[in-house]
Amino acid sequence: MLQQIFSHTPLYVWAILGFLVYRGVLASRAREVTLRKLCIIPLVMLALSLSGVHGSFGFDGVAPFAWTAGALAGAALAWTLTRTDAIVAIPARASVQRPGSWVPLILMMSIFCMKYAVAVTLAIAPAYAHAPGFSVPVCLAYGCFSGIFLGGLLRTVAVYRQAQMTSGPQGAAV
Repeated sequence: MLQQIFSHTPLYVWAILGFLVYRGVLASRAREVTLRKLCIIPLVMLALSLSGVHGSFGFDGVAPFAWTAGALAGAALAWTLTRTDAIVAIPARASVQRPGSWVPLILMMSIFCMKYAVAVTLAIAPAYAHAPGFSVPVCLAYGCFSGIFLGGLLRTVAVYRQAQMTSGPQGAAV
């Protein structure tokens, strides 16, 4: 059965997995990253999450509400837990220095595996798409994962904006 599941998986899914692993390993190391590049993974995770909700359950009914509740909870959690003292804003280069962490890789693999498992489950038992006992927890989890990425991004941007406002005339932090 596993062989059939893997053989029917489109190639682009494996490409997405490779990209996510690559970005997760990059995030494990302390590095300087531009604000633009910092937005890539949260936006990719947002797209994967919303496509998972839409493709599996649609945007009608309880699914979008469950996703939104999860996203708000995840964003609040990330906002609270993000260590602002470990983020160094560099306004002169429109970048930030971030500490390394394996958490982004764990979260990316979680959402990828969940999306994959939901797709397989719904291919085997399509009626689950209409079962609130299945759709609500899945949508809550999708939203929570996306919210964690977005909340961390927003917290980092807030640190950057604060440093930008307190920087001297040449844009260097004082």
